[in-house]
Amino acid sequence: MAKKGDMLYAWTNDAGLAKKAECGGAVTELLKYALESKTVDAVLAVKRGFDLYDAVPTIVTNPKDLDACAGSLHCGTLLLSKLAMEYVPKLSGKKLGLVVKGCDMMGLLELAKRKLVNLDNIVMIGVNCGGSVSPVSARRMIKEKFGVDPNTVTKEEIDKGQFIIEYEGGHKGISMDELEEEGFGRRSNCRRCLYKVPRQADLACGNWGVIGDKAGKATFVEVCSDKGADLLSRAVKAGALKTEAPNPKGIEIRGKVEGAMLKLGEKWRKKDFAALSKDPWGIIQKETSRCIKCYSCIENCPVCFPVAEDLKSKQYMVKPGEVPPNPMFHLRRFAHISDTCVNCGQCEELCPMDIPLARFSHAIRAEGDAAFEPKLGKSAYTN
Repeated sequence: MAKKGDMLYAWTNDAGLAKKAECGGAVTELLKYALESKTVDAVLAVKRGFDLYDAVPTIVTNPKDLDACAGSLHCGTLLLSKLAMEYVPKLSGKKLGLVVKGCDMMGLLELAKRKLVNLDNIVMIGVNCGGSVSPVSARRMIKEKFGVDPNTVTKEEIDKGQFIIEYEGGHKGISMDELEEEGFGRRSNCRRCLYKVPRQADLACGNWGVIGDKAGKATFVEVCSDKGADLLSRAVKAGALKTEAPNPKGIEIRGKVEGAMLKLGEKWRKKDFAALSKDPWGIIQKETSRCIKCYSCIENCPVCFPVAEDLKSKQYMVKPGEVPPNPMFHLRRFAHISDTCVNCGQCEELCPMDIPLARFSHAIRAEGDAAFEPKLGKSAYTN
């Protein structure tokens, strides 16, 4: 029987799923078992849309349909926490399963504090995350740096410090450091992230630390809650999964990979925030002067919730009709999320004017955390 604190290698017993999924298919198998055993009533999953640059959220109630959601989509930059908040009321108190990255997890923790989701009714399988790449940027990067038609790419992955693609006729990998120094690679918020393994989920899974004959064929699983231990134990007992103790060297390597990612995040924070610190309010005013007041930064933020009166009038903190808006539009928004920004990057990702909004809000949040106790506590997470 698994228990909280355990670490192990796990892989599916379904040969078909193992072939399609990554790292042994343990994550997909756990979600399938959760549906089959009625542990959850539905799974909020992500599947490939038109191509690998298109990630589509979907609600799954039939376990067989989860096979279509197997595998990763590093060029799909969805945030699932706010989607979960929207789906939970529609499920009328039923239980929901989902896979969470660090930013998804932080968003859910903030929503739970506002009583907008009940974590008791959510089974969360966390995955270690080195970052994601914006789809438009990814296509341009593949064309210009890899010399490959992005339409011919059939698979992508981030592994061993490289962005790797498989395409019609071959495969190729380029160092992420090289890509990012030239303005490509991961989204800026992902570069700054210091929450790589979401251990506030019920299970934390990934490929970091899987070595030897199980490399690429199994998932490293950390059991983070009693709920996660119960799900994993029952899945193994039912024959859905196989497990074994992890290679001790693999545990050491997992820690080193995570540590290296954290150091890289600190490097990017220093670089991004130092550039901003020279004239923060002048830079913010200059950049936000392009704002067309589309409200995307508010509507897609997992922690920015206007009061009811503003929702009714669509005023969102300041009067409508001013384009560009009064500078207080953004300053009040930054103040509103100053202690809760989770650095998910959705405000910047979806801004039609390419304003680096995530850098601004994250810098404010990071400065506040340096001076005061973080809102969720230092033991909860570091974003």
